[in-house]
Amino acid sequence: MDHRRRGRKQTSSGVYSASGVYPGNRHRPGVNRDSVPRKYFTLAEANRTLPLVKRIVADLVSLHPQWRDLVARYEVVAAGARPDWGESTEQLALRARIEDVARQISDYLLELEQIGCVFKGFEEGLVDFYGKLDGKEMFWCWKAGEERIEHWHELEAGYAGRQPIPVTVGGQG
Repeated sequence: MDHRRRGRKQTSSGVYSASGVYPGNRHRPGVNRDSVPRKYFTLAEANRTLPLVKRIVADLVSLHPQWRDLVARYEVVAAGARPDWGESTEQLALRARIEDVARQISDYLLELEQIGCVFKGFEEGLVDFYGKLDGKEMFWCWKAGEERIEHWHELEAGYAGRQPIPVTVGGQG
């Protein structure tokens, strides 16, 4: 089986996992970033996507620790295995579960991408939406647990640069 065609890469422990499930990884094989054009949201438009975005992010945030735990279990089992015997049935079962969870995570990430969002972090459930403020490109910034989008930041600033949305704009969303 050609794992590269299926969007997988082999880790140092021999696990094939979806490339896109690592926080901060901006490229996932099988997802042509040019195929999803950049969408600019008004604050109101971004807030209207939140019911769906919240459900997807909740799934991502719950799946990622499962994936991490499965990878850790696989690595423990693999460390005690004899390489000349190949993968044990336990390793094969764990690898299959890892790939299944990774595939689900990649699918959810693709859903967010198709909406026009940029997923920024599994720990906080961060999502950015491209927008414009005073004619300048920026991100509307939302994190899991927030009722609505109330922050923005410059494209390069990241979460640390989050600022409250100006009152004059906030009334529009």
